[in-house]
Amino acid sequence: MNRLNSLALFVLLLSALIYGIIEWRSASIEQDTLIVDEQRPDFIAEQLQSKIFSDLGQLSHTIKAERMEHYSDLEVSYFELPNYTLYPQKKGQPWKVSAQEATLYKDNRVELKNQVRIKATEINSLIKEIHCKTIALDLKTNIISSEQAVVVVGKDFTMYGSGLIIDLNTKQMTLTQHERTIYKKHDES
Repeated sequence: MNRLNSLALFVLLLSALIYGIIEWRSASIEQDTLIVDEQRPDFIAEQLQSKIFSDLGQLSHTIKAERMEHYSDLEVSYFELPNYTLYPQKKGQPWKVSAQEATLYKDNRVELKNQVRIKATEINSLIKEIHCKTIALDLKTNIISSEQAVVVVGKDFTMYGSGLIIDLNTKQMTLTQHERTIYKKHDES
């Protein structure tokens, strides 16, 4: 009888252990599913095109992107291949900003990453293009900043440095660390 009690106790403990493992794994799977559900976007837009206007009715900026995912709970939107056109608050020619990806936060701050390109549309602009890895863009003030290395391509020069602040409204640019500038006169035919 002693052996039978031991065997019954062993089967009971083994059953409890198996039941506990099954319940634990089931709870773990439900938690993983809950996390995945929380990470799903509220909506997705393909081939996005949008125009944003200021309170005074002036065109502030436009955005085109291959794909946009909006997350209401996180209050962010993610963009793939975004192309912004920024219009200065005072009259002037717009600037174009493109990248591989961007994140728009609720305070109208955008972080653009990977192959960032800022291009002047004004024909006689001293600065033609700026290239860097990442930038921060404030859509309220039209101020662009970066702590990364930048390449500034202008009329007859290319400038290398790091740390950049640009106010698109006043057309003022500050390069916090200048490394070198290469001057080359371009032939105009």
